[in-house]
This record gives sequence, C-alpha cells and structure tokens, in this order.
Amino acid sequence: MSMRQIYLDNNASTPIADSVAAVMSDLLIEGFGNPSSQHWAGYPARQALDKARGQIADLLECMPSEVVFTSGGSEANNYVLKGMVMDRLGQPNHLIISEVEHPAIEQPCQFLERLGVEVTRLPVDGTGQVNPDDLKAAMKAHTRLVSIMHSNNEVGTLQPIGDCAAIAKAHGVAFHTDAAQSVGKVSTNVEDLGVDFMSLAGHKFYAPKGIGALYIRDGMQLQQLMHGAGHEQGRRAGTESAILAAALGEAARLASDLKSTLGMQDLRDLMWALLQDAFGQEVVLNGHETDRLPNSLNVSFVGKVGADILAKMPAVAASTGSACHEGSVELSPVLKAMGISEHVGMGAIRFSLGRATSEADIREVVGLLIEAVPQL
Repeated sequence: MSMRQIYLDNNASTPIADSVAAVMSDLLIEGFGNPSSQHWAGYPARQALDKARGQIADLLECMPSEVVFTSGGSEANNYVLKGMVMDRLGQPNHLIISEVEHPAIEQPCQFLERLGVEVTRLPVDGTGQVNPDDLKAAMKAHTRLVSIMHSNNEVGTLQPIGDCAAIAKAHGVAFHTDAAQSVGKVSTNVEDLGVDFMSLAGHKFYAPKGIGALYIRDGMQLQQLMHGAGHEQGRRAGTESAILAAALGEAARLASDLKSTLGMQDLRDLMWALLQDAFGQEVVLNGHETDRLPNSLNVSFVGKVGADILAKMPAVAASTGSACHEGSVELSPVLKAMGISEHVGMGAIRFSLGRATSEADIREVVGLLIEAVPQL
C-alpha cells in the first residue's frame, strides 16, 4: 500500500499559494505600521490594504468601497445575519435560509431564533438544490433577509442564486450568499448574481486562515457586529492586518483566472468514471450531476461507512460529512436533507480536488479504494 500523501480535501482548506506566501513575506518587515496611522510607518500597510481591496473588488466586479475585511467566512456570515435584524429585535423579523447551509449560517440563525427571530428553512431536492418557487412561497411581509449558499461545501451543488436573488429583489428583501466554496472555482460576479451581500473565506482559495471578506452592496445598511474604533469605513472595528489582507488580495487575483478549474473538472470526471468502472452500482454520486463545483466529487459506497474506508487509506486526505461518536455514525445533515437513506449516506466520502492534484493522484486513490472497500 502506498504511503505517498495525497491531499483531496481542498473544500476543507487549501494550501497557501506560493505568490500569496511571497506577498506576506514582503510585508513582514515593511508592513508593521498601523494602516490608520498618518505617517511613514503606516503608509506601506495602508497601500497594501488598498491594493488588496481593489483586487477583491476586481474578482467580484464591484467597487472597492463595497469590500469589508473580516476574520473569515464565519464572521462575514454572522455580520450579515445579525446585522440585518439586531436593530429590530422585539419587532417581527423573518429570515429565510436553506436546509443545507453551512453551520456558519445555521448556528447564527438558531441563536437569532432564541431572540425571537423567525427563520424559515427551504427544503432541497435529491440533488441538494432549492426550488425558487419555494422561496417565493416563503416570503412574508416582515422578511428581512434571504441567505442561500452559492455552492454546497459537502456535495458541491450550485444553487440557482440568480433566480432566488431576483425573487428577493421583487419583494424588496435583501439577499446574501455564502460563496466561501465558490471563489476561484466558478464565477462570483455580484452583478450577474444580483446579490446584496457575499461572504468569502481566504483559506478556501489559497490564502491563510483568519482572513475573509464581506461584499456589501452600496447603500445597504447593517448593524455593526464588531464595535470599537472606526475601521473599515466604520463597518468593522479592529485594526486591519495588512499582511492577511494582502494575502487575500493576491489570492483573489489568482482566483480571477478560472482556467485551472477546467483541469480539475477533467480529473474529477476521470475519478468518477474510474469508480463507476470499479464498483458499478455499489457507488453512488451525491449532488447535482452538472450544476456542481468543478473540483468536488461526493460519492457513497453503498452499505459501507465512509470513515472506515478512509481509515484504511491513512495517506489520503479526504473527508466524510458524517459525524462519528464513540463507535456510532450520524448521517450528514446535508445528505439527510437531500433524502438520502442511511444505507447509502453512511458510505459518503467527499473528494475535493485542488490546483496541485494530478492524474497520478487520482489513479492512485482509486487503486487504494479498490483495495480498501472490499475489506469492509
């Protein structure tokens, strides 16, 4: 059995790109000043911050003033969800999300429900997609925000964001999308999508952890989540990290070129074809067949347990959506919402490819699966 380490968990986190690391290294010495300081030490930090904001704006095709730096995708999501309702607590408030949102959306909504906010969770079909008609039916007079993820982190399914955002706009309701998984893989042009808010997470597209951004459409108002001095145009307190912001900016510049995703999609499709040849009907695709991230392949080995399979292949980094607790396995909430049975869903494994993934990696992992699965 090969012990060559193979990384196929890029939806969990990506390695830092070489050019991103180089940008950070350059700022370690020169960028120590406070970006808000009006003297020579603050200028390099401010210039790095402004450049990075422009690079992110270029990626999203928005104005630099519409980009707010955050500590990551979770903070960006919390900022939008809480910022839309905190000034109206005690009054009727209604949020709409989907049943397959990331915990960074679901958990804040549960918190807001304890404060009296009404939350509607839209169902998804067997591919993981919401139906825009369900969104239209869920709208209420006191709906404040619709938040539907751009793509699903587990199965990669893309949501009909443009259609959903148009429905929200027709009802005068703000629309947010968590695009943490989508940046650098598919287009995230905010004008094409028609969204008012978009969350980004740096470590999902080759920047470090601890940095993200929130797109806030010009004219949209949010209650602050972080209070303090007037950083980020008064929208997010806390002295900005020029190093992390510059890293995110460089990663955004790289993400603007989607050519690399064509190679990832070819390798993903090769992997699926090899698995079908090897396992036939004993392997099942989870997620939408075509409306899916080009790097994501979530498959179930019917009648098996995904964690047990990965345990047989310790050199392969991949993930399951299921939670294991003291010998018991709990089906992924995403697969459960999609109506997938436990017999199928327990055997799910997510393989998420990255820029460095090679055909040799794919063929080797499939070979390891052919050895491991029959042993269970």
